[in-house]
Amino acid sequence: MNLKNKKSLAMKALKLGRERIIFLSSRFDDIKEAITKQDIRNLKEDGAIVVKEIKGRKKIKRRKRVRGIGKIKKKVSKRKQEYVKMTRKLRKHVAIKKKSGELSREEIKDIRNKIRNRKFSSLKNLKEYTGGLRK
Repeated sequence: MNLKNKKSLAMKALKLGRERIIFLSSRFDDIKEAITKQDIRNLKEDGAIVVKEIKGRKKIKRRKRVRGIGKIKKKVSKRKQEYVKMTRKLRKHVAIKKKSGELSREEIKDIRNKIRNRKFSSLKNLKEYTGGLRK
């Protein structure tokens, strides 16, 4: 007996997959007469249509994933912005000192290399360093 269309109707009415719907062979006549979705729902309540349980590990709660070291992305843009602000500030200070003639060419070259290597944490730190050169 071909009940393919009834099974597809039951799939839509009960919102289940094809494999989970089972028609009882003793109630085929009732199932054959069902036309609407409501008829299918009534047959399920009566027990003519049986629904299989979900098999597999879908019932089991999914385990939490641990984020590995390779997945962590640092905020590069912020670090770069801080670096750019600091270096510009320090280089500007060095340029002012150069114009006033307080620093020699070798000292300026040395200081600029140290700025690039992030030796100075702040402008105050740089001022202390340049003040120590003249003493």
